[in-house]
Amino acid sequence: MSRHPTVKWAQRSDKIYLTVELPDAKDVKLKLEPEGRFIFSATKDGVPYEVDIELYDKINVEESKVSIGVRNIVYVIKKSEKKWWGKLVKQEGKPPVFVKVDWDKWVDEDEENEKAGMDFDDMDFSNLDMGGDDYDDMDELKDEEEETEAKEKEETKKEGEGEPAAANAEETKA
Repeated sequence: MSRHPTVKWAQRSDKIYLTVELPDAKDVKLKLEPEGRFIFSATKDGVPYEVDIELYDKINVEESKVSIGVRNIVYVIKKSEKKWWGKLVKQEGKPPVFVKVDWDKWVDEDEENEKAGMDFDDMDFSNLDMGGDDYDDMDELKDEEEETEAKEKEETKKEGEGEPAAANAEETKA
């Protein structure tokens, strides 16, 4: 009898993210059928693992993509119709215990357009300035703050001696 790896899922209106968490998987076999059937099998340390689930609706096999990594297998499944699914699997009742929501990728239906600009799948991080040069500006601000605090203390001290601060300021100008 084979075991079931953890399968995490998230969706957008046009695609499903399926992540099979099985580090160091060997002999990975994947099959995706247009009717919405997802079949996965692999071994880890000689133990067979498999997943066979019927997805909620039809999918586009040709436009779906898979990435087999060392720690997990990620499938980006293109939906045949652009619409939100109420659940991942077609079966009634509770989903299988090994299927979980992928909260790292999850976006609510009403937030999809807001998050569209924050899709890190297509972002090029190489153009970001990650240098440490920004601390010079912080040092200058700190120096200005210290000078301002010193002046305020000096004015407060003179006020305490019975002389108004405004009078001292006029004397200093003259």
